[in-house]
Amino acid sequence: MLLAYEGSTFRGFAENVGVRTVGGVLREALETILGHEVVIVVAGRTDAGVHAWGQVISFDARAGRLHPEAMRNGLNSMLAPSIAIRRVEIAEPSFHARFSAITRTYRFKILNSRTPDPFLAGRAWFVRDDLDLATLTAASQLFVGTHDFTAFCRRPKDRPDATMVRRVDSVGWELEEHPEGRLLTFEISASAFCHQMVRAVVGATVEVGLGKCAVADLTEALRGTDRALDGKLGSPGGLTLWEVGY
Repeated sequence: MLLAYEGSTFRGFAENVGVRTVGGVLREALETILGHEVVIVVAGRTDAGVHAWGQVISFDARAGRLHPEAMRNGLNSMLAPSIAIRRVEIAEPSFHARFSAITRTYRFKILNSRTPDPFLAGRAWFVRDDLDLATLTAASQLFVGTHDFTAFCRRPKDRPDATMVRRVDSVGWELEEHPEGRLLTFEISASAFCHQMVRAVVGATVEVGLGKCAVADLTEALRGTDRALDGKLGSPGGLTLWEVGY
């Protein structure tokens, strides 16, 4: 299943008792349509406030209960407008939304303006001071390749020895004019990401673009194991899981 959602009203994707999550709302709707319990596998867990355009899930359904087009229409009637089911397909039995994925692409939007835009609140990170696009581009290129992203990730508490080594395939920035300034979009593709990695990469790159740290500081952070840039995270509302490749 391919789906999109506006994440500002959800406490992330993963189910959590007592709070509204994308996974929890989606599972309940699926079980209503299918008439049996469902276990959802998701391509990439998104945090509270993070959006998705190309999220992918997989699940098992009993024979005869799954009718893709009818399910898509039924779910969209139940879940609109905050969740939209873009496509439903019957997959091969071996397909796994998470482990079959070979690439994930995220986009992050920044409103670089003296004046905030209420219509972009929750969908773009508002940065008031001028950002130098050439510097942002140069700084972000440092992350391409295979690196230890310990300084740009939150290590999972249940797996303290987990590796933070990730391979970033591409990065890039696009610029759009905005009535009050500029709208910048950062895109990054990798085989996988660790927790808060994209927000930390964007936050650190913006620090360079603002002249608050140097490109050499990012190079040093990629060589180290301490989270030296802790706290400099881009706003979750600016982040969207854009596409998952298989």
